[in-house]
Amino acid sequence: MSYWSLITSAGLLVQFVMLTLVLASVFSWYFIFERVQFLSRAKKSNENFEERFWSGMDLTQLFRQVNASPDPDSGSEAIFRAGFKEFTRARQQAEMDPEATMTAIQRAMRVVTNKEEDKLDNHLSFLATVGSISPYIGLFGTVWGIMNSFIGLGNTAGQATLATVAPGIAEALIATAMGLFAAIPAVVAYNRFSHRAETLVGSYETFSEEFTSILHRQIHALSRKSTVSAAPSRPRTETGNSRPVGDSGLA
Repeated sequence: MSYWSLITSAGLLVQFVMLTLVLASVFSWYFIFERVQFLSRAKKSNENFEERFWSGMDLTQLFRQVNASPDPDSGSEAIFRAGFKEFTRARQQAEMDPEATMTAIQRAMRVVTNKEEDKLDNHLSFLATVGSISPYIGLFGTVWGIMNSFIGLGNTAGQATLATVAPGIAEALIATAMGLFAAIPAVVAYNRFSHRAETLVGSYETFSEEFTSILHRQIHALSRKSTVSAAPSRPRTETGNSRPVGDSGLA
């Protein structure tokens, strides 16, 4: 007996189960390699951008640079671009409401954060599905194969020996082995990628809060400056004198 002969001699339903598990395993490994590369790029790009952000560079200049050549793998950069774009739009208005402006900025950054989180979680649901149902699919093929083997033994004349029972049971157990082969890497990869995605999302949220604090101070400073510049200037008079301050009294 060989593994290939056991697979080819199995029933059609068991072969279909094996083919399904092989395809699930192939797609799982493809998504595993794709997620490894994407999460590595996302972590590196995020660290590079935050290093530039906290280097003391002028935020307007940084916005122009990242807006000219955006990095699709950096979540913090996407959050920065969305928040600073709303800040620039509010700064160009004649009258700026600080609270309404901050609400708009936080909403824009929250939308981008959710999109970046979806990008990090991409394909993880497939890995979770393969990891959870592949053993059951393999077990179904095994049960079906063993059932057919015993039915065939019941229809044969004479005494059943181990040589006649072993091939049918062996070809049925291959389905379970293939189910475990597809499920174990998918479960390990899902747990690993979920942890890395949660770590990156936490860094995105931390950056969003810190950037919100910076913009909050800038907006209130601009609001106070615009209020002072718009206030009408009144001449102050000295007590007991009708002349304004600064008048020399010369004819």
